[in-house]
Amino acid sequence: MNWSRKTFLKALSLGGVSTALNLTSDYSLRSANSLVKPKRIMPGDTIGLISPGSILPESEKYDEIVQTITNLGFHVVEGPNARKSYGNLAGPDEARASDLNEMFRDPDIDAIIPFRGGWGSNRILDLVDFDSIKENPKALIGFSDITSLLISIYAKTGLITFHGPVGKSEWNEFTVSSFKDTLMSGQKSEYLNKPDTSIDFNVITPGTAEGRLIGGNLTVLTSMLGSDYLPNWEGAILFVEDVGEEVYRIDRMLTQLKLNGILSKLCGFIFGTCVNCEKGNKNSLSLEQVLKDHIQVLGVPSYYGSMIGHIDNMFTLPIGISAKINSQTGSIRLQEIPTK
Repeated sequence: MNWSRKTFLKALSLGGVSTALNLTSDYSLRSANSLVKPKRIMPGDTIGLISPGSILPESEKYDEIVQTITNLGFHVVEGPNARKSYGNLAGPDEARASDLNEMFRDPDIDAIIPFRGGWGSNRILDLVDFDSIKENPKALIGFSDITSLLISIYAKTGLITFHGPVGKSEWNEFTVSSFKDTLMSGQKSEYLNKPDTSIDFNVITPGTAEGRLIGGNLTVLTSMLGSDYLPNWEGAILFVEDVGEEVYRIDRMLTQLKLNGILSKLCGFIFGTCVNCEKGNKNSLSLEQVLKDHIQVLGVPSYYGSMIGHIDNMFTLPIGISAKINSQTGSIRLQEIPTK
């Protein structure tokens, strides 16, 4: 093991074990034939913009997002209901689900990006035409509230989906580079934090693991427990992130994952970022303590502090693809190409 002094001390601060692990999921390797890969996105392709969850609070933002995606070299088609409103939602459930279903059915649409997340995608899961999606596979990219669509579509169809930026995200150099590398390069991507990032990196349990990447927003994922829209977790590498949650709520949600038997099935774990996740009161456990309590006992390679979540510079990660992680370096290396 080649540990830096900083990484070593942080591992000790979280109670890191002394022996690095090397875990590979047999299940993830056996299930490769059930995957459905979307086609690689090309310059000049047409991106469908939809609003499966919340509205944008400022109407002019819609035009700005259309221009941003156009400036990336794509044509843009908006769902007919994308700018509607129904309370805080972008139209009634049936209208939002219709836009999603029609974007998949439309042969002229090459990939789909929601304008934003917010809340509401869970409400339309029973209206999603999963059979049509499997027959017309294409890339769906998003995060936060879009987690429910990413995970349910992968679970129901085997289609690889992508945890990455939504329309209102900061399409800066780093985010665009990761987006293109994952969806347009036709290569096996590797993800490493920016050297100058302010994200605090901590090893929970040192080692390497190989399994299928599955994950997203922790709050949304937890809200799906008990439904039949979740995948097989056996041998998966779970990545999660969140925003605006007090630490005790993160504790509660990880407890829910444990009690539902999910954590014990994992071969690796990544906690991305938790933006504005404060202790709440002085007697609360810290986030590091909560992660140690729930994750270190699993004995699988794991770490905290990856460029995943409600941050300006974000990775675009494929859900369902086999990857190898190194918890000491924070690297994620795809073992297969996520597109065809």
